[in-house]
Amino acid sequence: MTTVQAASRAAAAPSRQGAPLLEVQGLKTWFPVVGGVLRKTTGYVKAVNDVTFSMHAGEVLSVVGESGCGKSTLGYSILGLTPPTEGRLTLAGKPIDIGKPSSWNGFRKDFQIIFQDPYTSLNPRHTVFEMLAEPLRAHGICASRDIPDKVAELLKKVGLSPDYMHRFPHAFSGGQRQRIGIARAIGLNPKLIVCDEVVAALDVSVQAQIIRLLMDLKSELGLSLLFISHDLSLVKAISDRVLVMYLGKIVEAAAAPDLFAHPRHPYTAALLESIPTLDRARRPKLLGGEIPSPVNLPAGCAFASRCPRAQDRCRKETPALFRADASEAACFYPIGLPPVP
Repeated sequence: MTTVQAASRAAAAPSRQGAPLLEVQGLKTWFPVVGGVLRKTTGYVKAVNDVTFSMHAGEVLSVVGESGCGKSTLGYSILGLTPPTEGRLTLAGKPIDIGKPSSWNGFRKDFQIIFQDPYTSLNPRHTVFEMLAEPLRAHGICASRDIPDKVAELLKKVGLSPDYMHRFPHAFSGGQRQRIGIARAIGLNPKLIVCDEVVAALDVSVQAQIIRLLMDLKSELGLSLLFISHDLSLVKAISDRVLVMYLGKIVEAAAAPDLFAHPRHPYTAALLESIPTLDRARRPKLLGGEIPSPVNLPAGCAFASRCPRAQDRCRKETPALFRADASEAACFYPIGLPPVP
């Protein structure tokens, strides 16, 4: 059993009782395309295009897909870092007015993020103490006299010595910087942490340590993780459920074991076939064809131009998420199942 697998199995199983922790309904995040002498809006990049899902407390929900599919934009939109264009967000039963940037203020303690790049996500002019103490002061987590002890406690939780609190970011390695980013994220006792490619910029030897730390903290603190990643092997090891995105839409949603054992959408199957392997008898299959423009999406299914199962219906009608055995798949002709009427 690998380190990541052991950490995954040690994590507590999420409870599906009661209302979801996070509900996302019809979320859209469009970016205007401006052109011409008069700088008029000529179209929109539909980075997140009508996304609906929910997640429960204690769950690890992963979002996967090719670069440019809208994974990170989805995470930033949920946090309000990138203002959504349209849709509804509800956290722990409380709605967020996406039309007012200030409406996120009351949820800042509950929403946190760990960024992909540990080198640019830390302020080079601030010490570790200043970076970890600032949110504690802003949200009144503890009295001013107790902040040094709280910072020391956070550093211990992520495997760093409290003696490091007065050092600047340049004194740390990439793995240590990411641990500082994790300490900053957990300092406010959040309900949900968005993990945006948190190990993509780290050495392979360090990645497993960071993932194990996250899984241990999840179990200890009861965290819910929205995990954005390209690494499908990692996603398989740590996830409860998986969302597959393509051109701003969710094309398949399922429990991780079901999705990896029986992918129903052709795009999901293509992603799984591209996973590197040491088996010489099976070479990874790369998905061919060109990705349509997110500004001018084609009629029907956006994946039809690259799909080996596409038929005339796929080029005329846009599939919604249909129940496909243990999965939900936006496909009229799911793999291994009869066509959707």
